[in-house]
Amino acid sequence: MTNRATRPIGLARRLLAGLSLAALMAAGAAQADTVLVTADHLVDVLAGKVVDRPAVLIVDGRITAVGAQGTVTAPADAHTVALPGLTLLPGLIDMHTHMTSQPTWNGYESLGVTTADKAIAGVANAKVTLMAGFTAVRNVGADAFTDVALRNAIDSGLVPGPRMKVSGPLLGATGGHCDENLLPADYGRVGEGVADSPWGMVQKVRWVKKFGADLVKVCATGGVLSKGDSPGAQQLSQEELDAIAKEAHALGMKVAAHAHGTDGIKAAIRAGIDTIEHASLIDDEGIEMAKKRGTWLGMDIYNDDYILAEGAKVGMLPESLEKERKIGRVQRENFAKAVKAGAKMIYSTDAGVYPHGDNGKQFAKMVQWGMTPLEAIRAATRNAAEAMGTAQDIGAVAVGRYGDLVAVKGDPLADVTLLEHIPVVIKGGEVVKDQR
Repeated sequence: MTNRATRPIGLARRLLAGLSLAALMAAGAAQADTVLVTADHLVDVLAGKVVDRPAVLIVDGRITAVGAQGTVTAPADAHTVALPGLTLLPGLIDMHTHMTSQPTWNGYESLGVTTADKAIAGVANAKVTLMAGFTAVRNVGADAFTDVALRNAIDSGLVPGPRMKVSGPLLGATGGHCDENLLPADYGRVGEGVADSPWGMVQKVRWVKKFGADLVKVCATGGVLSKGDSPGAQQLSQEELDAIAKEAHALGMKVAAHAHGTDGIKAAIRAGIDTIEHASLIDDEGIEMAKKRGTWLGMDIYNDDYILAEGAKVGMLPESLEKERKIGRVQRENFAKAVKAGAKMIYSTDAGVYPHGDNGKQFAKMVQWGMTPLEAIRAATRNAAEAMGTAQDIGAVAVGRYGDLVAVKGDPLADVTLLEHIPVVIKGGEVVKDQR
């Protein structure tokens, strides 16, 4: 029979042994999470130059050292990812996605799409987007908080995908771009985020915050793919936009405004909204206002190609195609003006209007319409991270940030189309794609 007095001692020994084993396992895991990445070149988006023979040390998902090969010390048992012949860049960031939407869900076909459909599509789209080299995205509009669920599933490791900042449902005016306008009054269908006063908008901001949104997306003007409105028409008053921006910022949330029309763009800038999406009809005064106030412009200038080539096939309304014919080239011309004037630009593509995974196709359009390749890459890295408020975590290959990297064969500063087909993707030090 065991002496009761010895039981606590035996139990303590077993606990200590268990803790020692756990400590050893943790130490092993830490060592296993040390990764050294080497390549032929690195695009340093902060310094604006190419570094030859770089080495990047990643520990527990974050970068702890960056330097020339031979100058970065790694533990003997660190896992080495050697990428000879390749050029490293920071993981790319798309600031305007709709991850739980599909390009075929247009017009009246969209009425048959359920919340479950959207959630499932989001899982597939997240993986495709990550495989395209976009290790972070900002999702600006999703019904029923499906983007919140997707973000949480990715963060918990349940499904693969990019890091996400999400808005939840769009906020807007009755009958506006962010409302449900396809059905007659008998059905009583109204957009989740619809409100029609400053206090109503404050309540909606608090509502999306309550259910997990990181930011607010608001529709300041009409749109191209919505029924019965004009892209140029302002749909929210200055007072409503002011209330949205003030409340969101008080809650620590940034605000993105869908704004095609000139007046709505300026009203959103005056309100202190952080990013203007589309900015299609921005004029010289609007560009100067954006420059003076430090407002970011996210102009989706690839979309025009897809909408005009494929829109009719995927069910876009005839009126939407007509609106795009009128606005697409004007947007590109105004993009060129904004770039020339030195406005702050981010990489926003409106993914979900076109197929997810084709996010990289906008780089070539940005260069065609006035950017240098470095400026276009910075829009999708350094600038995007700053605009999203996550520059401490992503947007550059720098100490302290996540080990999110992509690699291409060749020089993306000479041929930016290399970013349309990225063979190597690393997220948090883990190689998630290697198709060299």
